[in-house]
Amino acid sequence: MGLETILFDAQSGVARITLNRPDRLNSFNTMMHGELAGVLDEVAGRDDLRTVLLTGAGRGFCAGQDLSDRAVAAGAEPVDLGDSVDRYYAPLIRRLTTLAKPVICAVNGVAAGAGANIALACDIVIAARSAKFIQSFANIGLIPDSGGTWILPRLVGQARALGLALTGDPLPAETAAEWGLIWKCVDDAALMDEAGALAERFASGPTRGYAETKRLIRGAWSRSLDAELDLERDAMRELGRSDDYREGTAAFLAKRKPVFTGR
Repeated sequence: MGLETILFDAQSGVARITLNRPDRLNSFNTMMHGELAGVLDEVAGRDDLRTVLLTGAGRGFCAGQDLSDRAVAAGAEPVDLGDSVDRYYAPLIRRLTTLAKPVICAVNGVAAGAGANIALACDIVIAARSAKFIQSFANIGLIPDSGGTWILPRLVGQARALGLALTGDPLPAETAAEWGLIWKCVDDAALMDEAGALAERFASGPTRGYAETKRLIRGAWSRSLDAELDLERDAMRELGRSDDYREGTAAFLAKRKPVFTGR
């Protein structure tokens, strides 16, 4: 695909995407936004790719926006950061959260600013013990974008969300796991094995069931229990007609491992 800022590998149903600007802690510039959007669009359109594993090259996951890409200096003309959010960051968060396939993020080091919130937008976050999550926006007079103001209070509550957002203090991965901000913290050496094994499990699992689970849980914040019960009924009706449900049930009764096709 001629990619310069990310690495993309597709094997055995897993789309492995690596942010690849290690000299800049994988911070985003315009090219990286464009390349990542293109790859995620390709993944969305390919039935053979059934899960995504996102990580970063080098010693960090992502330091957010590459500020040198904007060339902002004291006394310079103001820039429209809202345009940047609208053009790049908001569409990326929407792609990750609405992709009808599980998205795993392996946080291999610092995840700061938008980088932290991009990680948290993924369905399952596994972090190396040395990793840190930093809501660094306050240090330059901004607010947590890329969904930060929405996801933080929902995951850790208002008190902790405000503490993280207003202080910009680093949150160690182990504490992030204890608070329920991420799924799991593992030893650095085990990170990619753990994340890879989970990706392979999802790639051979019941893809439609995963997609409906993701859709319902992610949308539940805005619905009543009655509305959710109706949506659960509809999803169960549809999934009950799937090949994967029939295979899963047959395998359970026969005491064998199911062979799911994602259909």
